[in-house]
Amino acid sequence: MAATEVILLQRVEKLGQMGEIVKVKPGYARNFLLPQGKAIRSNAHNRERFERERIQLEATNLKRREEAERLAERMSGLTVVIIRQAGDSGSLYGSVSPRDIAAAASEGGLTIDRSQVQLAHPIKTLGLSDVRVVLHPEVTIRVVANVARSVEEAERQARGERIGLNDGDDDDQDETETFEGAEPESEEAV
Repeated sequence: MAATEVILLQRVEKLGQMGEIVKVKPGYARNFLLPQGKAIRSNAHNRERFERERIQLEATNLKRREEAERLAERMSGLTVVIIRQAGDSGSLYGSVSPRDIAAAASEGGLTIDRSQVQLAHPIKTLGLSDVRVVLHPEVTIRVVANVARSVEEAERQARGERIGLNDGDDDDQDETETFEGAEPESEEAV
């Protein structure tokens, strides 16, 4: 199957910069780049049109990037709390999706779309996870997703306490007390 040539209207990660003519698979162009306005088909008419509108497109892109950078400065270090039910082992009943993170970020003051949230893999356990949010093709920020069973547990996790089996602390203390209780008895017997 022949590759399709397109002119990029904005930077596309792992593909190219604005104005570049790149060859992509027809399905990628037809289903992603063209409908989202990230590219136009490369032909003589569209090349001429792009050159006429290039200055305006670059100015618009620069303005959007500056806005995204200002927003990134204000929102750096943002932590969102997501309350979910989980089993005793800390595994969630389900997973945290980009939609959940976008909704929690909106409550925190950062209005984003779920398509801007990029997860390397679904969040399926309690704890803190780094999430990448793309504000602009050239501007990304890190948001910390604090997944917990309750607000109190989220606060403990934020302070750095480890939440484990049955809140982790009770089981470890019981084992330690049993072990420590056994040692003095054996020392007294000797």
